[in-house]
Amino acid sequence: MNVGIAGIGIYIPPERMTAAQLAAATDVPEDIIRTKFGIQGKPIAGADDTTAAMGWKAAVAALDDAGIKAPEIDLIIWCGAQHKDYPCWLAGLNIAERLGANRAWSFDMEAMCGSMMAALDVAKALMLAKDDLNTVLLVSGYRNNDLVDLSYPATRFMMDVGSGGSACVLKKNLGRNEVLQSAFRGDGSFSEMCVVPVLGSKAWPPKAEDTLNAHFVVPDEATFKGRLRDTTMPNFYAVIRESLAKSGLSQKDIGYLAILHFKRSAHFAALQELGLRPEQSTYLEEYGHLGQNDQLLSIKLGLEAGKIADGCNIVMVGAGIGFVWAASTVRWGPIPALAN
Repeated sequence: MNVGIAGIGIYIPPERMTAAQLAAATDVPEDIIRTKFGIQGKPIAGADDTTAAMGWKAAVAALDDAGIKAPEIDLIIWCGAQHKDYPCWLAGLNIAERLGANRAWSFDMEAMCGSMMAALDVAKALMLAKDDLNTVLLVSGYRNNDLVDLSYPATRFMMDVGSGGSACVLKKNLGRNEVLQSAFRGDGSFSEMCVVPVLGSKAWPPKAEDTLNAHFVVPDEATFKGRLRDTTMPNFYAVIRESLAKSGLSQKDIGYLAILHFKRSAHFAALQELGLRPEQSTYLEEYGHLGQNDQLLSIKLGLEAGKIADGCNIVMVGAGIGFVWAASTVRWGPIPALAN
């Protein structure tokens, strides 16, 4: 048996925040934002772009790309942001209702910006284990830019955070675009180093002034950034290589790297470390960081640009605050063993 990606959908809100606007909000020079941070602009959710609404719009596009109807879906996994339309709320079931996926059950899961890779791995395992799961829809919406105070210096590394939605349809025994193996690393010592300090159960009941503090804070900026600098790139490389090895591949087999947006130097350092050319990835400088949507967005852009062809091994990789690093390998095109 195999599990393949039958369709991908992306939703990008039409409203944008430019590098010039980011410069005005942060006091960081515009040329530094464009060159060092690698942000030409980023999409920002409009008034009707709730987290679930963006995921739903991406899901509609994914179903169209896959050529299937909503009643064919057996399961919907919400793998978007925790910052949803309502607290303590299942976004996946809301999307099932909007789509008319009346046979589907659903659950919401979260691995922050590693969620899409985690969802691929969970969905694949469920599909191979359960006879009644043949078509699964993964859906994500993300607007964590709501939780970033651009005037707060300690989280300027998050100035690239924007809004968007992504979705993909997985089919059992599709015979193409096979989801291979995934790898993950976690470090819980980061779990309280970058948090939204209010509106959770640790600060309940809320106080009147909590709305002024409803954004990410870093209590110890020097320690956080120093430890992250020492650990993040090695862990990126570790999960990439482990995902490949589990898939029976090695670093030299990478055809395309679908990696999250981060500063320009880190992006090109990753390509150099992995022996990849710039055209074997897409730098998301026109989008910024759209959370767990970055990898599917990168694949979509890579396909449109002709960077991905049949036989290409794609490695999807990202990381989520908390901290988790995640990678999944996908072999694009027909499965060779089935084509012969």
